[in-house]
Amino acid sequence: MQKASPTTPHFATHPNEFLAALYQAAVNRALPLHNTAAYLPPPPKGRTVVLGAGKAGGAMAQAVEALWPVDKPLSGLVVTRYHHTPPRPAGVPERIEVVEASHPVPDAAGLAAAERILQLTQGLTEDDLVLFLISGGGSALLTLPADGLTLEDKQRINRDLLNSGAGIGEMNCVRKHLSRIKGGRLAAACAPAQVVTLTISDVPGDDPSVIASGPTVP
Repeated sequence: MQKASPTTPHFATHPNEFLAALYQAAVNRALPLHNTAAYLPPPPKGRTVVLGAGKAGGAMAQAVEALWPVDKPLSGLVVTRYHHTPPRPAGVPERIEVVEASHPVPDAAGLAAAERILQLTQGLTEDDLVLFLISGGGSALLTLPADGLTLEDKQRINRDLLNSGAGIGEMNCVRKHLSRIKGGRLAAACAPAQVVTLTISDVPGDDPSVIASGPTVP
């Protein structure tokens, strides 16, 4: 266990302040800007396209924008939940588009974002890199119904799943089989480009095939 900072209030004399300090330390450690650098791959010979979905998508995109070399190409599209795009840090240029959609029941904005994200995988080469930013909530935000299904079908099924009492793994197992983009299909669409996925987990066990229904994990 890491020792508390010398500035951390003592638990015996200031218990409330001590707990608040522990909470704030945990929140700060989870912020993408504080933990992304160690996991970024080197820039490729070609383009870097950032795609993603999740409630932390806006913060993850901003972290990549802040950390990516300014002289290297960077573009892409990430979808996050309504009102979940954080204020832009001072001095960080906007290079990745962030759009918002509905969660936990998908809507037309999420469908449009998923269609655009799938389109951005076209024309990639083996010199290109696709950086996927995946976090909790991505399953609803990245909705692209399988052939024969409509958005209304997906909305009804999502509501039924949410009311069923099923666990997140069970729900996302159903969701990925009703999607043209989940269950690894999004990664497959990127071939022959290199694919790297950065994930913030919100599911017990951290199974990458369950987080956001695994758009890059079959």
